[in-house]
Amino acid sequence: MGKKQEHIRKPDWLKIKLNTNESYTGLKKMMREKKLHTVCEEARCPNIHECWAVRKTATFMILGDVCTRGCRFCAVKTGLPNELDWGEPERLAESVEQMGLKHVVITAVARDDLKDGGSQVYAETIRAVRRRNPLTTIEVLPSDMMGLHDNLKTLMEARPNILNHNIETVRRLTKKVRARATYDRSLEFLRYSKELHPDIPTKSSLMIGLGETPEEIEEVMDDLRAQDVDIMTIGQYLQPTKKHLDVKKYYTPEEFARFKEIAMQKGFRHCEAGPLVRSSYHADEQVNKAQVWQEAAKYQGSEASV
Repeated sequence: MGKKQEHIRKPDWLKIKLNTNESYTGLKKMMREKKLHTVCEEARCPNIHECWAVRKTATFMILGDVCTRGCRFCAVKTGLPNELDWGEPERLAESVEQMGLKHVVITAVARDDLKDGGSQVYAETIRAVRRRNPLTTIEVLPSDMMGLHDNLKTLMEARPNILNHNIETVRRLTKKVRARATYDRSLEFLRYSKELHPDIPTKSSLMIGLGETPEEIEEVMDDLRAQDVDIMTIGQYLQPTKKHLDVKKYYTPEEFARFKEIAMQKGFRHCEAGPLVRSSYHADEQVNKAQVWQEAAKYQGSEASV
């Protein structure tokens, strides 16, 4: 018989103080009234109370709440998918308007049952948000859409402000951690999105604590930079239920600070790294930085042409 893994005690820096004030409860009520889903709730994000109650931001999850994949790190439901709801884009746009959001993140369950991977609904959601909220910046966080270039092209033609696609884990652990997705397909997805629209910043996230080595973490950084990825986030993997993968290591805040330093040395424009960091953590601040880079690039280009 194999040796049962010893449970690792969660450190103090991962203990969260809940804040369920009126902003939080009001947002939750509105989500239910609009029949909308958020990855904040479905994926049991540890920052939900900070984002909803303090920052008043949220990451919307479109295309239903049932995923066609069963990744071993994710708490989102897996099974037979819902029918497409073409009224969802407008309801989401209305909610963004009511909340007064300056930045919105739109993600989705993987829809491998759809030929277009859900890209048409993604594009219409971006356009609906823009019609009602012309000053709101939009970040999208899609699955790899089965690696089909036409699907990504449909999404990118709606011109989100940031394209975010998560690499999730190191190459060696990908098959164990992710369902159907591959490491190289994710890199190709990020490469092609930059090829389509070089002016749209790209972003990817890595969760650590699954048994990777520091050298493998740096390898991911190098692979992402080779695709000209602009922003990277690094966070601690937390086991959502006992049915999911075990935590192999809890990294300290100091270790995360070191990873951030290394990432910036490797050329990322921005890196968020910390125990509670998730892909959409402080996304509103990141888009502001992205806009600064874009303006700086335009200025440098105009200076060079003089």
